[in-house]
Amino acid sequence: MNLGIAGQAAGLFAVTNVDDLLVLALFFARGAGLRSAAARVVAGQYLGFLAILAVAVAAAFGAALLPAAVVPYLGLLPLALGVKAGWRAWRGRHGGEDPPDGAGGGPGALEVAAVTFANGGDNIGVYVPVFATSGHGGMTVYVAVFLVLVAVWCAAGRFLATRPVIARALGRWGHVLLPVVLIGLGLVILAEGGAFGL
Repeated sequence: MNLGIAGQAAGLFAVTNVDDLLVLALFFARGAGLRSAAARVVAGQYLGFLAILAVAVAAAFGAALLPAAVVPYLGLLPLALGVKAGWRAWRGRHGGEDPPDGAGGGPGALEVAAVTFANGGDNIGVYVPVFATSGHGGMTVYVAVFLVLVAVWCAAGRFLATRPVIARALGRWGHVLLPVVLIGLGLVILAEGGAFGL
């Protein structure tokens, strides 16, 4: 493995995915104490990131699966999930039952995957030229490093969510923070991409 390309891949991943740490910490906190919730968060993160990589690799080979005009509208996914999470938090506060998002409670893998893909939609535009100019061997190194770093990001997100001070804050305010972060993320993606003339 070319260490120079591996280092560049690690730097590119860190720069383009630093915002995922907070979202992952919120998802891990939401599933705290629930059996298999952490596995669903990790599975969802991998599903979403694999979708990002599939589109980026395909586009690098010239098969543009995701037109540039569509990317800003990916912000609708976290926006909708944020509204849903906010509704559940509000309903739970006012005596309603909060139905589980996945088997056993906590976030579902598809929910995490949708947020990951939407949040990383703009990364596709960064990855495509890098992949296209790095050749097949270089692209393979990038993809391998990215997939290893997804696990590191998941571990860091879980670590943050389990620190006593952070865990207490997320336990107390996570039900409010998650909808706010998801709605904010959706609005930023929509606005930065110029969706709806924003």
